[in-house]
Amino acid sequence: MVLLSKIATNDGHGENSSFFDGWKAYDSDPYHPTKNSHGVIQMGLAENQLCFDLIQEWVENNPKASICTPQGSNGFNDIAIYQDYHGLPEFRNSVARFMEKVRGNKVKFNPDRIVMSGGATGAHETLAFCLADPGEAFLVPTPYYPGYDRDLRWRTGIQLFPVVCESSNEFKITRETLEDAYEKAQEANIKVKGLILNNPSNPLGTVLDKTTLRDAMSFICEKNIHLICDEIYSATVFDEPGFISIAEIAEESSVSKHRDLIHIVYSLSKDLGFPGFRVGIIYSYNDAVVNCARKMSSFGLVSTQTQHLIASMLSDDIFVEKFLDESAKRLAERHRVFTRGLAKVGIKSLGGNAGLFCWMDLKRLLKEPTFEAEMELWHLIIDEVKLNVSPGASFRCSEPGWFRVCFANMDDETMRIALQRIHKFVIQKTGLDQPMTRKQYKRSELEISLSFRRLDEFIMTPRMLSSPHSHMTSPLVRART
Repeated sequence: MVLLSKIATNDGHGENSSFFDGWKAYDSDPYHPTKNSHGVIQMGLAENQLCFDLIQEWVENNPKASICTPQGSNGFNDIAIYQDYHGLPEFRNSVARFMEKVRGNKVKFNPDRIVMSGGATGAHETLAFCLADPGEAFLVPTPYYPGYDRDLRWRTGIQLFPVVCESSNEFKITRETLEDAYEKAQEANIKVKGLILNNPSNPLGTVLDKTTLRDAMSFICEKNIHLICDEIYSATVFDEPGFISIAEIAEESSVSKHRDLIHIVYSLSKDLGFPGFRVGIIYSYNDAVVNCARKMSSFGLVSTQTQHLIASMLSDDIFVEKFLDESAKRLAERHRVFTRGLAKVGIKSLGGNAGLFCWMDLKRLLKEPTFEAEMELWHLIIDEVKLNVSPGASFRCSEPGWFRVCFANMDDETMRIALQRIHKFVIQKTGLDQPMTRKQYKRSELEISLSFRRLDEFIMTPRMLSSPHSHMTSPLVRART
């Protein structure tokens, strides 16, 4: 007798992916500096922990922001009772203003178009329910976040159809690749309802330029399909070129009559480092989608206590400006130190300027250029090197040998140990007697691909690794333009 539904028992959640298997390996043997120093270091989790001290300082200085403190308890009754599932007005207003600040105040967001959700996961699923029926598809450029298979497909029954991007042009999305994917979907008798763009990209750590966004907009207008822009990493841009939101393109006169095809997914999980708060946002230019999504949001609301706290924090303009600037500096410094540590043993990575990770090229460590060899290498890294990095196959990458490695979810000492393990492993695998000299480094193509400013800084000692509380000035300047 079958006791559970087909939806509950199918494998659409994606937990059988190597992406999630890496997390399980970490959970069963987690690294701890004193209790388990030989355990697995978690480098598969895109979490931003570099500015927790700033958040903690604000919370301590603003105890009235929480109804769970003596100072804020007078507001307990007003917040603890049922609220309109549209969300607290002050919450929607503050989120709209924050989204504008992150985008350089170049665009305006209407608080009445904001629909809250339980994280970006819930926002994506809600949009999928609103925009497509089971069996219909969204085009998604590869490589893409493995959680999309769960968030968009598992309970909705829709499909994700890959737009294959390649390393030969740094995995950039072109009009040709979009057209090719659309034609293949039609040949397979699959109805395409939309295109999903992730900007900045997870796992690439790159931003989309205005030309690419305009091409994508032109494409969806011609096909009369929807465009979902996942912009949850928009405030993690730490170097040029700056972030351009699809909202800027929506303001252009040539797009205005097709604006109702545009939908933005946002959250505070990455930009502020609040994944546990489950604050997800849908911003749609389509009235029908806003109304439908708002009805569906009753299944995944953000608690009013969280809304109240977030509204207070994001309304503090001085804090928000300080946080955004300092977060960019710390991400830039962490990225610089980590990628130079990789380059020290000849590991290249895609020249990213955003996100909490880098797209690492380990093709030269593969026994052969196959995904089977990639999985063999990944198991070796998990089991022997004791690092949870995510293989490109789990991101639907079209080429074996790429890995996503996260660098913002740990302290400086843990990162130093992770780099030591990587150095030892690469030296053993390649027969390299010692890390590259400055002269060798300068001659290599890494100088160009990683865009480093001062080659004399690439050899980092433990003392030189900056802490989140240090006053070291980053050579990279954040640009919110």
